[in-house]
Amino acid sequence: MAYDFDLYVIGAGSGGVRAARFAAGFGAKVAVAESRYLGGTCVNVGCVPKKLLVYGAHFAEDFEQSQGFGWTPGEAKFDWATLIANKDREINRLNGIYRNLLVNSGVTLHEGHAKIVDPHTVEFDGKRYTAKNILIATGGWPQIPEIPGHEHAISSNQAFFLKELPKRVLVVGGGYIAVEFAGIFHGLGAETTLLYRGDLFLRGFDGAVRKHLQEELTKRGMDLQFNADIERIDKQADGSLTATLKDGRKLEADCVFYATGRRPMLDNLGLENTGVKLDKKGFVEVDEQYQTAEPSILALGDVIGRVQLTPVALAEGMAVARRLFKPEQYRPVDYKMIPTAVFSLPNIGTVGLTEEEAREAGHDVVIFESRFRPMKLTLTECQERTLMKLVVDAKTDKVLGCHMVGPEAGEIVQGLAIALKAGATKRDFDETIGVHPTAAEEFVTMRTPVAG
Repeated sequence: MAYDFDLYVIGAGSGGVRAARFAAGFGAKVAVAESRYLGGTCVNVGCVPKKLLVYGAHFAEDFEQSQGFGWTPGEAKFDWATLIANKDREINRLNGIYRNLLVNSGVTLHEGHAKIVDPHTVEFDGKRYTAKNILIATGGWPQIPEIPGHEHAISSNQAFFLKELPKRVLVVGGGYIAVEFAGIFHGLGAETTLLYRGDLFLRGFDGAVRKHLQEELTKRGMDLQFNADIERIDKQADGSLTATLKDGRKLEADCVFYATGRRPMLDNLGLENTGVKLDKKGFVEVDEQYQTAEPSILALGDVIGRVQLTPVALAEGMAVARRLFKPEQYRPVDYKMIPTAVFSLPNIGTVGLTEEEAREAGHDVVIFESRFRPMKLTLTECQERTLMKLVVDAKTDKVLGCHMVGPEAGEIVQGLAIALKAGATKRDFDETIGVHPTAAEEFVTMRTPVAG
């Protein structure tokens, strides 16, 4: 049977664009439909604008710390509208780049909503197109629990477009997004409270990292409230919000920001017209090659709920394109040793096993840790401390995990991720000459294990 397209991709986010571009480059006839944002969540309401806001939030510290180096800065004034306008301009530029990447690759771009009609047919703008393969790459969407008054709360989708910076913000959640936005609001001058229903935020990260970040955020004056959750939100006559907690306490705010998880974005996609199955959490079920229960339909990225990170979606998109149209180059995605960063203030960078994971897996571990005041801060009043940690297998000397909290943690850990991926041992670290004077050299100079 002749199809209109070899591959029809629904969703022009990181994974969808990567699959489409490379499939077209391999000679396939490809179309992509995107109903909201070219570039997906990451480019528009995720990683990219978030990090721009993190940069903005960090300047307050830079101005203050510069005095220790002889500077006498004038009165610094922050204008939220300017930051958002400049952010919007940059995102529009990136949208254009994504559009050109697709079109110049020979991909047919459908800007609007596409719906699956049957396992080989997609409907877009009133027309139907057939495809040998359909790829679902529609990503995720923020979830706000349906408590009384939930309509007064916002998610990350709205936070990037606020008309003004709220004076008082309640951030609810304990993952990447909650911790990062708490740092943004706090750094830009808002009175910020972070609420999390668990004992300590960033579940799944190394225990020392979680505790260290808690200590550093507390030093900065952020209000951290654990084992706390909101029962209802009421809007007052002056526009402010009152959050009533489950323990009966009331907190006043101008903005309640929820970052309590994301759901797969499958609304009105037409999956009921196919044999595609969902798991218990609502994510699309796929096999190791991203194929669903419907043989002609594949899925990748956040919609399958494996590792919800942009670089992982990119790798999955490449794997799909190669398997379908360049099988001799196909390599499965390796989900081990995936590095990641949390752009909190200070940053977190991590790769490999946490101490807890290593012990649970049965490793006889040796822990190396260093905590120190960064050199840049020695001429200032700032008492921030950096944490660096290595988790090592005592029997093989292999470095199982590398963790950091401190300035440029993500930049430093990216390089170390290559070493861990290559199987580096502690001896390899020890025999590597450091770059001096840098914080990064501490990773190759730790010699004494942590007791216990």
